[in-house]
Amino acid sequence: MPGDMTIRIEGSFCQIAPGRWAMLGGGSRGADGYNPFASHAFLSSLEDSGSAVAESGWLGHHLLLENDAGELLGAIPCYLKSHSRGEYVFDQGWADAFERAGGRYYPKLQSAFPFTPATGPRLMVAQGHDPEKIRPLLAAGLRQVTDELGVSSAHVTFLPQDELPAFAAGGYLHRTDQQFHFLNPGYRDHDDFLDTLASRKRKALKKERRAALENGISIDWLTGSDLTEDIWDQFFAFYMDTGSRKWGKPYLTRDFYSLIGERMADDILLVMARREGRYVAGAINFIGADALYGRHWGCIEDHPYLHFEVCYHQAIDFALSRGLKRVEAGAQGEHKLARGYQPVTTHSAHYIAHPGLRQAVSDYLAQERREVEQMAEILGEHTPFRRGERQQRDGESDE
Repeated sequence: MPGDMTIRIEGSFCQIAPGRWAMLGGGSRGADGYNPFASHAFLSSLEDSGSAVAESGWLGHHLLLENDAGELLGAIPCYLKSHSRGEYVFDQGWADAFERAGGRYYPKLQSAFPFTPATGPRLMVAQGHDPEKIRPLLAAGLRQVTDELGVSSAHVTFLPQDELPAFAAGGYLHRTDQQFHFLNPGYRDHDDFLDTLASRKRKALKKERRAALENGISIDWLTGSDLTEDIWDQFFAFYMDTGSRKWGKPYLTRDFYSLIGERMADDILLVMARREGRYVAGAINFIGADALYGRHWGCIEDHPYLHFEVCYHQAIDFALSRGLKRVEAGAQGEHKLARGYQPVTTHSAHYIAHPGLRQAVSDYLAQERREVEQMAEILGEHTPFRRGERQQRDGESDE
């Protein structure tokens, strides 16, 4: 680290002034490239609500790069983790192998938006400073902190592709994976999007959407002042019902929803399904500068195709109404292909301190990257777009 700069670890967002954090690229509402998950409002709500705290295995270890005058030059949102849950980039196999060999994998450092498989800035650079200079210092600082703490590794998941060179220069290993995003090249409306699909696929989607709204179901978009405590109570009931069946123990507390409702309501879209005068299902989305990020959904009644309507079709409708460039619909889900979502590559970077484990993981990742690339090519042939449209999008689906 240059002599006039230091890396400082801050254990909680309540110790970081919101205005100071807003100086970082991607973390300020209204700025180009704004990502709601990188905002002080979102990250502090996770901590203040007891969702991402030491008791849940997410101990704040946020790295701040400052100069001698105390000016914030950059930062990495980071946590000291005692497990690998809530990350969506799976390294439990690495942990098991290392511990069988006598090593200690946990705790580890994790740079991520907790419980959120969304690409966003990890090497956050203060406005007015050169990312090409600051990013390598941040990546090196994370590696230095890993070694000084004596922990096994540092993992930076769902990072933007333009941050990869800084991690590569710092000796991190590169990992890829697959998600499915809706990409908007400038559609006028939903019908304009449907016109790009093969006839059979277009008819199937129209039929699916009609079926989802049978049994008297209607859809509401709720944002801003619509997000009352009563609405959050109803949505939390959906989340708890579905999350308990899916994960066993849902990650987020009820207080989390109240806090984001207070701090960033205009960045939130709830898509809620109503039947017979009450809400029966809903999905939460976050609104960025150029993207809509779908997170989780829940329901208290099961209806055919309602999940697809609430989570995928309505997200596309909203994105098109706002002129957003893409919808990121969360992790996994090849079923999204048929609904107009396309395979994109996601990236992560990993520093493994132990030389033997680092070599084993490096060999594994080389093979995994080839498999991810091959799968992307295969999946790209199964999108619902007409062949000419499909070929045009081949160069648009890598992020």
